[in-house]
Amino acid sequence: MSGAPTRSTSAPYLPIAEHGLIGDLRTAALVGTDGTIDWYCCPSFDSPSVFAAILDADRGGAFELSAAAPASTKQFYFPDTNVLITRFFTEDGLGEVQDFMPVADSVRCDRHRLIRRVVCVRGTIPFRARVAPRFGYGTQPHTLRIHEGAALFTSEALSLTLTATVPLESDGKDVRTRFALSQGETAVFTLSRAVHDTPPDACPHAEAEREFTATVAFWRRWLHQSRYRGRWREMVHRSALTLKLLTYVPTGAIVAAPTTSLPEQIGGGRNWDYRYAWVRDSAFAVYALLRLGFAEEAEAFLGFLTQHTERRADGPSGPLQIMYGIDGRSELPETELPHLEGYRGSAPVRVGNGAASQLQLDIYGALIDSVYLYDKWCRPLSSGRWRAVCALVDWVCEHWDQPDEGVWETRGGRKKFLYSRLMCWVAIDRAIRIAHHRSLPAELGRWAPVRDAIYWRIMEKGWSSTRQAFVQHEDGDVLDAAVLMMPLTKFIAPDDPVWLSTLDALGDELVSDSLVWRYDPEASPDGLEGDEGTFSICSFWYVEALTRAGRLDEARLAFEKMLTYANHVGLYAEEISHTGEQLGNFPQAFTHLALISAAFNLDRALG
Repeated sequence: MSGAPTRSTSAPYLPIAEHGLIGDLRTAALVGTDGTIDWYCCPSFDSPSVFAAILDADRGGAFELSAAAPASTKQFYFPDTNVLITRFFTEDGLGEVQDFMPVADSVRCDRHRLIRRVVCVRGTIPFRARVAPRFGYGTQPHTLRIHEGAALFTSEALSLTLTATVPLESDGKDVRTRFALSQGETAVFTLSRAVHDTPPDACPHAEAEREFTATVAFWRRWLHQSRYRGRWREMVHRSALTLKLLTYVPTGAIVAAPTTSLPEQIGGGRNWDYRYAWVRDSAFAVYALLRLGFAEEAEAFLGFLTQHTERRADGPSGPLQIMYGIDGRSELPETELPHLEGYRGSAPVRVGNGAASQLQLDIYGALIDSVYLYDKWCRPLSSGRWRAVCALVDWVCEHWDQPDEGVWETRGGRKKFLYSRLMCWVAIDRAIRIAHHRSLPAELGRWAPVRDAIYWRIMEKGWSSTRQAFVQHEDGDVLDAAVLMMPLTKFIAPDDPVWLSTLDALGDELVSDSLVWRYDPEASPDGLEGDEGTFSICSFWYVEALTRAGRLDEARLAFEKMLTYANHVGLYAEEISHTGEQLGNFPQAFTHLALISAAFNLDRALG
């Protein structure tokens, strides 16, 4: 039984990690351990929020549903699914709320049904609910009308229908209700998008049972494709289910996270909108899912990228942007929402992402590496996709030596980052491998010399004799956890003396009890104010680097320690603070895909 944190007037925010995620492959919602939905955007991941209490407890809006008596709680996923259960333990009984979003067919997908089924397992329990939407990030007023047991919330841009099997009452712009259930009794709440000229999308008890059963079956069928049978099956499969939840099925895009502006430091300004498809994150996610046997997601994402790459002229960042909207749009203007206070006062709250126009050369390597693995593990590339790969490689051959903003999207000026050079090497190397393996036409006489030139450039300019390590960028001595990818990409032998020296230097300076910082912002100013926590993807990269170096006892201990930083349902945010608290957008695709890769390779090494 969990003594989960509770809210109060003086502390109205749950810890970020005290949430589970549900979704329908088009949008998602965060459900707190107290039964409150604190975040929900409709109809898609990047739509304006309906519930955003996680960003402003007073003005954000929420869907509260809990026991109306003192209770302790426990939250967990129905096994092998994305159906979330929040259980309430009271003196007089035991009840639970089952939260899920049916993965609808194309006919009903525009409804985005959010079903909350309340069950009294034992005894008698009073419950209370309050549904308080705040449309358009809390900027759009709405009207409320209750008719024949259904509540209609109407705003300028969006209308939602709430149906329930218990009576609903209006208190002006919100809906409230109190009810009691005895053992075996249930109540059902359904929130769905109101579609013009159609009746409310009611969900009586029998239909709720059918939808629950169908949703469980959907997720279990999908997960059954997994080929992973290793030591950490539960955590790996939870990470896979999370990555799937972050997929936008209509286009194949994969969002970096379903939230915006959850802070990297409480009270700090490093708050970003991650509800978009980063080429890098998505390509790594494809790698992780391919490792487990999920080919459909890789096919869909490569289709998404191919479509939007082909229509783009050679812009300031080349034929690729670093990120796109989930519908493929390239314009993602960054604005601030000053009326929202931010999570625990961490302003500003941002919508859009100004980094979309940055030059980050590493994305070409991440993408072409995923194409290489798709060709190797799934099916041969089509002639059209190969032509697109060749065009990207030709561009990399001409532009690899430029300074850029780098993998961490710094805003302190462009530099010649080692990681960017490394991934340009990967882009060319993987294309050469595909050409050889499939006997495809390629300008190998041009590509191979450039690949080799990048190799020698990294070995000569990326090495610091002072630090006895590979460093963040040329003409500097700053260490950077991104260089952990050197052996992971097969650029350098994992037991090469210069690499082992680098691994030791990183361990001494950037690692604290398995947790890894990206870099020291004081030594390498990044143009941003404030501090940040350790970066969880880097911690899993560190595990994998130790694994490949043959330091298996250290790798396993570091991996097992990282698993203890997951939340109660196995989810990770982007970072971990000095107190062990999860920080940043949540859950973070980057972290979960790195967990899968680290687990897979450590398993294989342990035998």
